[in-house]
Amino acid sequence: MKLEICANSYQSAINAQKARADRIELCSELSVGVITPSYGLLKIVSEHITIPVNVLIRTRSGDFCYTDVEFEQMKKDINICKEFDFNGIVSGVLFADATIDIERTKELIALSKPLSFTFHRAFDCVENPKKALAQLITLGVDRILTSGLQEKAENGIKLLRELQEIAKDNLIILAGSGINATNAQLFKKVGFKEIHSSASKAIANSSVFFDKTSQTVSDIETIQEILKVIKNE
Repeated sequence: MKLEICANSYQSAINAQKARADRIELCSELSVGVITPSYGLLKIVSEHITIPVNVLIRTRSGDFCYTDVEFEQMKKDINICKEFDFNGIVSGVLFADATIDIERTKELIALSKPLSFTFHRAFDCVENPKKALAQLITLGVDRILTSGLQEKAENGIKLLRELQEIAKDNLIILAGSGINATNAQLFKKVGFKEIHSSASKAIANSSVFFDKTSQTVSDIETIQEILKVIKNE
């Protein structure tokens, strides 16, 4: 089983690498559901991280329906990631009725090649996950990051297993949200190939003049604890 670490900063990425995680999903702003990392972060990670890095492409927080300008911005961000030779792209587009925008998602997948493509947790907003899965298989997505339409993946394990059985070898169901050393074994026992975790801890509070959201970083010891469970080390 592989462990992907959701890294929200350079330090989180370095910690994931030091802990020997299998892969990184690079993003920013976990507190708002993650957005695309800055150019500067992309560049420094490309220069210093040697394990595979998939980059989250999401222009803003909120829904997954984008204006034409936002969609163009996403495409430009993907081209930057290709220039930096990252491993993959993590993205996706929905319509206002929470169905998959097939044409726009298809365009992002095509643009991302030869990088891998993960459809992100916009999947957890759809009303018919099995239909959405079939659509993404047809589109040629490599994996789907999902919690099984629940706040925590542990609570969505029944649907996650069903999706995995339907997907077979057509794509990977990447289980994520609330996975830690305590429950990681559950996902290994039922046969998941990959899991996703931020493995984060709070390190500081924001300025009192703005919000009081805690700053977090992916923690080396926490990552190692998860790896110990899933790798039988």
